[in-house]
Amino acid sequence: MYANIIVDISHQKLDKVFQYKIPKEIENGISAGVSVKVPFGKGNRLIDGFVLETTDICDYDDNKIKSIAEINEKNIPVEGTLINLAWFIKNTYGGTMNQALKTVIPIKKVTKDVVKKTICLSCKENIQRQYIEEFKRKRAVARLRLLEELIENKCLDYSLVVDKMNISRATITALEKLDIIEINSEKIYRNPIHIESNGEYNIVLNEEQRKVSEDIINSENMVHLIHGVTGSGKTDVYMDIIDKYVNNGKQVIVLIPEIALTYQTVMRFYRKFRDRVSIINSKLSQGERYDQFERAKRGEIDIMIGPRSAIFTPFNNLGLIVIDEEHESSYKSETIPKYHAREVSIYRAKQSGAKVVLGSATPSVESYYECEAGNYKLHTLVNRAVASSMAKVSIVDLREELKNGNKSMFSHTLQELIADRLKKKEQIMLFINRRGYAGFVSCRSCGKAIRCPHCDVGLNLHNNDKLVCHYCGYETAMMKNCPVCGSKYIAAFGTGTQKVEEGIKKMYPMARVLRMDMDTTSKKDGHEKILSAFAEGEADILVGTQMIVKGHDFPNVTLVGVIAADLSLFAADYRANERTFDLLTQAAGRAGRSTKEGEVVIQTYNPEEYSIVMSAKQSYENFYNQEILYRTLNNYPPVINMMAILMTCENEQILNSCSKEIQAAIKEADADICYIGPADCNIKKISDIYRKVIYIKDKELSRLIDIKNILEKYGKDKGISDNVSIQYDLNPLSMY
Repeated sequence: MYANIIVDISHQKLDKVFQYKIPKEIENGISAGVSVKVPFGKGNRLIDGFVLETTDICDYDDNKIKSIAEINEKNIPVEGTLINLAWFIKNTYGGTMNQALKTVIPIKKVTKDVVKKTICLSCKENIQRQYIEEFKRKRAVARLRLLEELIENKCLDYSLVVDKMNISRATITALEKLDIIEINSEKIYRNPIHIESNGEYNIVLNEEQRKVSEDIINSENMVHLIHGVTGSGKTDVYMDIIDKYVNNGKQVIVLIPEIALTYQTVMRFYRKFRDRVSIINSKLSQGERYDQFERAKRGEIDIMIGPRSAIFTPFNNLGLIVIDEEHESSYKSETIPKYHAREVSIYRAKQSGAKVVLGSATPSVESYYECEAGNYKLHTLVNRAVASSMAKVSIVDLREELKNGNKSMFSHTLQELIADRLKKKEQIMLFINRRGYAGFVSCRSCGKAIRCPHCDVGLNLHNNDKLVCHYCGYETAMMKNCPVCGSKYIAAFGTGTQKVEEGIKKMYPMARVLRMDMDTTSKKDGHEKILSAFAEGEADILVGTQMIVKGHDFPNVTLVGVIAADLSLFAADYRANERTFDLLTQAAGRAGRSTKEGEVVIQTYNPEEYSIVMSAKQSYENFYNQEILYRTLNNYPPVINMMAILMTCENEQILNSCSKEIQAAIKEADADICYIGPADCNIKKISDIYRKVIYIKDKELSRLIDIKNILEKYGKDKGISDNVSIQYDLNPLSMY
């Protein structure tokens, strides 16, 4: 047996792997992530390395391969844990070990270190007096001023001396050469949290919350699911549990689904735990990201908050992982390897002897299914934490509105309630699950929709008169005539956030309106600025996509309007009902979170759909019972496991040929396996790349992983992967 070993984990050396023989006597102790000592270089000096994977294939001349010297028996560094995690991700979700390593290991990019420089006196009093006299005599004003300040303060910040005292670097260097001063340098790790928060956040749990917290802390179970209605105070329960772990010297990772949630969550955590909290997200600079992982490794922080990548925080003493809004699709990676943070968290918890706490008002069908199977422990919060009732929900049938002559995107009910809330100085949230101005543009004469030339999708109209592809970013100006038939009857159809914002401003010109979608939050701190402005009452109405309905707590919001509940309902996806239920229930939960009563208006063309009816009733259990029946009848996850094999290529003929080869290889690997395809994806082409998909289904997860491993080797041996990109997606969250 051989071991592929990495000897230096840094941005330069991550790709460099060395192969060593595994001596028989230590074979049982060698696995991915184990720290070993190996002879290295001509002198065979012993250095530390990490095992990436074991293999029976020798990549070099066997006579020239050295043997591992020994296993490191001392404390295993956290890198070993992360490498083992990378191996699990690669083995389960596909891709190469290098892709998994780059996902898991915090890589240091070439970024400039932040260094704090301090100027300190280094000479005795009699020498100081001599130089004071000399500087006075020579009229060296700057040197004299700096020396006198240092005599009074002993040490001064370098930047303060240069910027505030206007003393040149040449003057500082001159005093250093005279041995009057010395300059001390200290590397400072960037802290991305810039919060001025007064007072502490004292957690006072009610009886229901206290019971859940104590049950989780005292339980032998590893994985727990808190199913709490919106506003039930799940965050306070998390914080109470975290407090116990941190006080016992343990470290905690808190996963949140969206960058938009970071601001409010961090505010609460910072007020409670102060500088022992840090954050990680994609809006941080490379230097800030790397520094947070370094602070974690050095033990400078106890709690890391962030989206799915925070699960790879290099904590040495991890005790707890919390996944808030665990149903969110953003916990699944969209790039190779396509891991799910929930499964990776559970695997890491097993490694570390930690617990995992999942929480949601609308748990994923998968997690609830695991609770029913006895694999997770379920805890429920049925009451809101603040003495407030659940919002009153009305379903408005837009077909009836149209019959009554209302062609507006706002029903009569919603219009009346908006006017009422504006009069009362209360706030309103309007939710639509689409950014931009309109859904698509088409010709009323020939019926042709204006499509992206590089993707198999229609273009969206934005209010700057630009047609934009939301897949590849292609832009073009809105045309006056149909490019197919020349007709002037070309127009936009559908509704987007920009169009809703525009309609509200026309209908209520005195209202202050904010819009929150991908377009308005693309810059750093974009989410935080919009949310804090709305929280501070700088706007009456917040219009936005799904990012506004998730987890936010605005006490003055008493009305939520769902403009078009059907947008996510009829997607070509078996999860469409679950996604619709989640969004509508979360949206309804934003209203009436304080002592003021809340109302929710759900506008739909399909008021009888069970996902809409159950969301209006806030009845998760009834929705789940209906949904799991549908999944069972149609053999969809979580009742069985499913793997999507996505094949892409610029040449459609090569793609067709290779996809048939992959199909034949599946049959050869397991003649009894259930598979569908190859077939064109729902969107056949994106950015001039053609796409095909095969779905494999089986009750046993290990059977799918075995087939994936066989196909990966087959694609490499036959050269298929040289022509066609092949991606594996285990239990995909959306259909291809």
